[in-house]
This record gives sequence, C-alpha cells and structure tokens, in this order.
Amino acid sequence: MSDAVTLSGLFIYPVKSTRGIAQVSARLTPFGLEWDRQWMIVDERGVFLSQRAHPQLARVVPRIEADALVLAAPELTELRVPLHVDAEAIEVRVWDDHMSAIPQGAHADEWLSWAVGQPVRLVRVAGMDRHANPKFAGAVPAPIGFPDGYPFLICNRASLEELNTHLPAPIPMERFRPNLVLEGLSPWAEDRISTLTFEGLVLKLVKPCVRCTIPSLDHETGARSTDPTPALKRFRFSRQLRGVTFGENAVIAEASGTELRRGSSVTITWRAEESSSGTTALTHT
Repeated sequence: MSDAVTLSGLFIYPVKSTRGIAQVSARLTPFGLEWDRQWMIVDERGVFLSQRAHPQLARVVPRIEADALVLAAPELTELRVPLHVDAEAIEVRVWDDHMSAIPQGAHADEWLSWAVGQPVRLVRVAGMDRHANPKFAGAVPAPIGFPDGYPFLICNRASLEELNTHLPAPIPMERFRPNLVLEGLSPWAEDRISTLTFEGLVLKLVKPCVRCTIPSLDHETGARSTDPTPALKRFRFSRQLRGVTFGENAVIAEASGTELRRGSSVTITWRAEESSSGTTALTHT
C-alpha cells in the first residue's frame, strides 16, 4: 500500500441524476458538498426521476453561476434558474422518504419536460427535514438533500482499475457517480476504512454502496454501454445488502473547516476489527 493517500477526484451533482461536475474545490455545508443534489426532477406525483428509468437525464448538463443554476441539453436553449426562488413548498419523495421542496417555476418545468419527454417539475431542497438512515449512519442525525441515502459517496481509484481488468472494455470513474475519489490505496481497501480525515473535516464511512444499473450507462449520453454488474457479482456481491457493491457511503463525523480541495492529503483510520495488532485502530497518512 502506498505511503500517501490523496483526494484525486471531487465531484458534485447539483440536479439529482443529471451530469456531474468535476471540482477543484468545494465548500462544505451541513448537507455535504455545496450544491450537491440540491435540485431534483420529479414527476406529476412528486416522485423523483433517475437515470435508472430515464437515462436521457445523463444529457442534462448543469453548472452553477453566481446567480443561477444553468442547465443545458441537446437541441434546447440553455435554462437559467435563479438560485433563490420564492414559492410555496410541496411534498416530494425520494424512495420512501417524504420531504418538502420548493418548486422552481413553470419555465423550468416546461424546459425539463421537453428534455425528459414527459411532464416533470424541478424542485429544490426546502430544509433539513431528511436524514441518512440511522441504522448505518448512527444516532447523530446526518442531514441530506436529494441523494439516494447519504451525503457522501467515496470511491477508490485502485478498485476501479482492478475492476476494469475483469471487463471487456474499461469504464471511467464517472459511471459510479462518486463525490470523492481516493488515490494511493490498494484495491478494495475502502472496505476496511473507518474514517477519513482531511484538514477541517472527518468523514465516517458507514455503508457499502449497493449499485444499480446506472454504471452500465454512458455517463455523457445515457446509452447502454459496458455493464460492470456481471463482474461485480463474481466478487463484490453482499448477501447482507442483497446486491453488488462499489464505493462507500459516508457521513460527517466532525467539521471545522469550510472546503475540500482536490489533491489534499488524507489520513485514514482503519476499522478496529480489521486491525491485526490488537489496538483499537491503525492510521495511514
């Protein structure tokens, strides 16, 4: 294992299940990274849309400007959504979680309905009324916006490189939609990590990420592509979680800083049960 672990990739996904944005730095908020999954596309019942059933969402490209969320999509003029929209909250749903959200206006709804091909609405997080599952995240509430379940997804570059040796064609890390990508670990070492410490931030890894069909889609077009699931089933199937896993979900354990930067060094604390020394934890910087 390398002597140095660094943060080699940093990503946000402003609109749930649309294209991600690679970042040089990202501010920290109680929800996780600033702007990450703060907006969401819902159907007429208020239920979230994702690339699982709507792969065309991969072609919706967001960016954040000083005063607006800007969306681009093929054959459509760019949409500008003000960062501050005053509207009455509605109820929306992500999986089994019901929460309040702020509609972003009829123009945004119309634009996205054209992009998606069915009537939809664009909404934004209204408050801190949704939290990560305490069964895994622990007793201290971990507020989240619109991710599937946790504020951070951590992936290991070496694990992807190992996985790619089992595939007919290599796939990029973007397929797995991580927030943070670590470099300098051995393959699958993320399974044994307890905490990651950056300057001003400690993340607790709480649950392996069970993968759906999205990694089988081209992350820029939504077209079907190399599917990693059959390979993952051979050596990454979890009976407990009933699915294949890649990456680790994480929550904030401590936060005194204000941002993360790509290239930052990381200190790792390993899970005590994995330590062969009999001590409570080992660290790797």
